[in-house]
Order: sequence, then structure tokens, then C-alpha cells
Amino acid sequence: MDRPEIILAPGPTPIPPEVLLAQGSPLVYHRGPGFGALMRDVTARLRALYRTERARILVLTSSGTGGLESAIQNCFSPGDEVLVPLAGFFSERWARLADAFRLTVHPLEEEWGTRLDPAKVADALARRPGVKGVLLTHSETSTGVIQPVRELASVARDAGAMVIVDVVSSLGAVPFAFDDWGIDVAVGGSQKALSASPGISFVAVSEGAWGAAQGAGNPRFYFDWREYQRSAELPEPENPWTPAISVMQGLHAALELYFQDGMDAALLRHQRLSRAVKDGVRALGLDLFGQGLDDNWTVTAIRAPEGISADTICHRIRSDFGCVLAPGQGPLKGKVFRIGHFGYVSELDIIRGLAALEMTLERLDHPVKRGASVAAAEQVFQEAR
Repeated sequence: MDRPEIILAPGPTPIPPEVLLAQGSPLVYHRGPGFGALMRDVTARLRALYRTERARILVLTSSGTGGLESAIQNCFSPGDEVLVPLAGFFSERWARLADAFRLTVHPLEEEWGTRLDPAKVADALARRPGVKGVLLTHSETSTGVIQPVRELASVARDAGAMVIVDVVSSLGAVPFAFDDWGIDVAVGGSQKALSASPGISFVAVSEGAWGAAQGAGNPRFYFDWREYQRSAELPEPENPWTPAISVMQGLHAALELYFQDGMDAALLRHQRLSRAVKDGVRALGLDLFGQGLDDNWTVTAIRAPEGISADTICHRIRSDFGCVLAPGQGPLKGKVFRIGHFGYVSELDIIRGLAALEMTLERLDHPVKRGASVAAAEQVFQEAR
């Protein structure tokens, strides 16, 4: 029987019916009051999501990586020094982006799965007084680790460096506060915790970063923040280029759904889903990967049992049960698999996913106690009532 897959991967996340309906509704013309109202509402919701009153909010038609590239283009000039703490696939993407625009990249290399030590970052900055920016990844979905951005931002500010953060997979799923944490640039995406379709990134920009953008020497055109700001300041706000109108309509609906119960309730839901997955996996006798597990509410990385490739688990659970998990990346390929539990994911989605994992492991001749992971997850959900 052909049924929709159960998506428990790190994103794109499942999309609610209300979002799909909004995307399928008639287009709002992108130059005029209809789209202007849409832009105003989306921007206001994003401002609340970022927890900022002072930042400029820019909405770009691109993947999250496009938003990250815009930060490099607009904040720096060739030769500028940046510090990039490396502890996973997506922090390494920061380094690749910076290198592509001929910045001087100072990597601070840690093992994948490490929760970064702010003292080590402070020491690295003290040894490199010319660093202009620190490029951070809040949710490292390749390892499941949520990095301590608040503390890392504090040491970066003390060193006089801009703080630029990838919050693509964290914004809306774990605590984040742009103003209170002293962030200069934070780049988010539509397809993660908000469960809209891929195709829109958004950037919060502090006054300090905006000032840096005025004198930055990197080439820019499509992602020139000044163009987006000029369009946003029109009587009817718009994008400088033709936007993904349908995706924007879907994002508007997704934000309305997210805020129905309030941000605090959304964060508690993500915390509860995370705990249920981790308790369920432990009940199967499997080991979790990565540091700071209690704070990692977006993705859980799990070590494959001895003798079974993580890639085999991901392939078998999808082919047998239509459940999508994510394999390991880079040095973790074949060693870990990952369960995403953010966005439009319900308690029953987690129960189904854990049941499928139990049966998959048993079919791969790994001993399991039937129902153990499901019972552990149910315990978490029932205690929360």
C-alpha cells in the first residue's frame, strides 16, 4: 500500500495540511498591498521567534545555506580573519563558505560530537586579536549536539568579534534570544522547526553587523542586504527580486500554527519529544552519541549496534516500514544513525518510529525486548499530562 513516509530525519520536516493548503491557494501578487501585508506579518512573527526588538529581519528566497552565504558576503572583505569552531558537518560548511570568499579562516578543531568549551574559544581569540568574526553553529544536526551559543557569544563579544550564528535547525526548537545573547547575525530556515517548505531563509542583523555590511568588500548582488532593506522599507514591503510567493504563503501559515499555543509551549513540546526518543533508544540497549544530551532537542544521534552498519538500519527501516531516519555523515558514516524530532512531529509519530526501529533491529538479528522502547516513550508522554 502506497502511504506517506514517516519522516523522522533532521529536515525538511513534515508539513502540516494547513501549510500545504496555503501554498496551494491563489498567488498574491508580489508588488502590492497583498504581499506587503504578508511580509509585515511574517517579519513580525520572525522577530518574536528570534526574541529581538532591535534587529533588522530580512527574508530571502534560498535554502538556509544561501542565508549563511549572505552573512559572509555582507559582513566581511577578502582577507578578513574569522574563527570557526569545528565539531561537525555544518560547522565545516561555515569554514568552506568563508574560504570560498577568500577570508582567512582560523579553525578550532574538536572531535565530532563535542560540546564546545567557551574557555577554549576565548583562548583561541586571545591568540588571534585580528579576528573580526566568530562563525557558530547552534544545532549541529550531524551529531545531534546543541552548542552553548550564549556562552560562546559572550567570549566572542569580549574579544571584539562579531557573532554570526547558523540557527537553521535550532530556531523554534530550542531556546534562543538574539538580543539578550548579544548575537550579531542569526540565519534561520523555513523547513526545520517551523515545518514550512524549503526555499526561504531569514536573517536577523544587529546594528553592529549592519554597520559592517556598509563597508564590506565582498562581491554581492542577489544577497545584498541593502537591496532587501530598501524593499522592506517601501510603503508596501516586498522583496527586491521575485520571491517564492507560494512558499511565503506557506511560511505565513506555519508561523500562525507555531504561535497558536505560544513559543514556550512549542519549546516544551520539543523537549518532551527529545526525551521520549532518548529514553526509548536507551530501553533498546543502544548508546547515544554526542555531548550535552539533555539539551539536544532537535536530533538524537545513535550508535549502531556492533556488527550492523547504521546505513543498513536506515535502508531497512525505510524499505520495510516507510520510516525515514538519517544516516551518519563524514567520519560518522556507517557508525551512527539520527532521529529528528522537531517541527510537525507528534507523540504518535515517535511511537511509530520507535516501534519500527525495534522491528528493524530484530529483523537484522539484533536482540531486542519487544515493546521496550515504545513503553519508555509512552512513560515520558504520560508523565507530561
